[in-house]
Amino acid sequence: MKALILAAGYATRLRPLTDEVPKQLLPVGGRPMLDWILDKIRGVEEVDAVHLVTNSRFADDFARWAEGNGVVVHDDGTDTNETRLGAVGDLEFVIEAAAIDDDLLVVAGDNLFDFGLDALVGFWRGQAGASVVALYDCGDLELATHLGIVEVDETGRITYMVEKPSEPPSTLAATATYVFPRAHVPLAARYLAQGHSPDNIGSFVAWLGQQKPLYGFRFEGRWYDIGNHSQLLEADNLMRERTSLPQRESYSLDPASP
Repeated sequence: MKALILAAGYATRLRPLTDEVPKQLLPVGGRPMLDWILDKIRGVEEVDAVHLVTNSRFADDFARWAEGNGVVVHDDGTDTNETRLGAVGDLEFVIEAAAIDDDLLVVAGDNLFDFGLDALVGFWRGQAGASVVALYDCGDLELATHLGIVEVDETGRITYMVEKPSEPPSTLAATATYVFPRAHVPLAARYLAQGHSPDNIGSFVAWLGQQKPLYGFRFEGRWYDIGNHSQLLEADNLMRERTSLPQRESYSLDPASP
């Protein structure tokens, strides 16, 4: 199994923090955000290679982080938010660049979560060649209008998936953490070839679920999809609490700053 961390966005909502530092390398709980994700990936015995995709603007920053971490960094060649490939475009870019012909674990580089990826992969192993997405019950219909929302049947198979619905059918959200079996990996190219949007990986997964078996892995605990300043501060303070660091009233790029 290969792992891929998506980190090619430009995080415009987090400016000016992300003018010079990519979002995924912002310190959270005294460590770069990516360190927490890589810890989770390393808990999966099946993973024998970790890839990360980013853009030309921040490729050198990620390359420095990757030194000694055993992570292969891919520069997608874009340098502005307007020219970005999109999450599905970057997924396909790495599949082609790294010649990935294997099962694939995909994690967004700005997602922090409590569950173990080994549990996700263990669940996926029991689904007989299906793809799997990690699901979180956000418990709030208003919040659900900003997320990808799913419905599942009694077996856990996803029967419906919609991005940012105005009237959510549930509060069960699809997080940006997926496992694709080897047979499903080439379907990213087919999705793009049919003219679908390359931006949102959730749209690709919804399309995939219309053709192939797709199951949801429900997890408990905390989940942060860090997209704005308030979410960043909340995640930072949670991880600081867990690592016995003092709480902050405002976010700072200095991991040692109170």
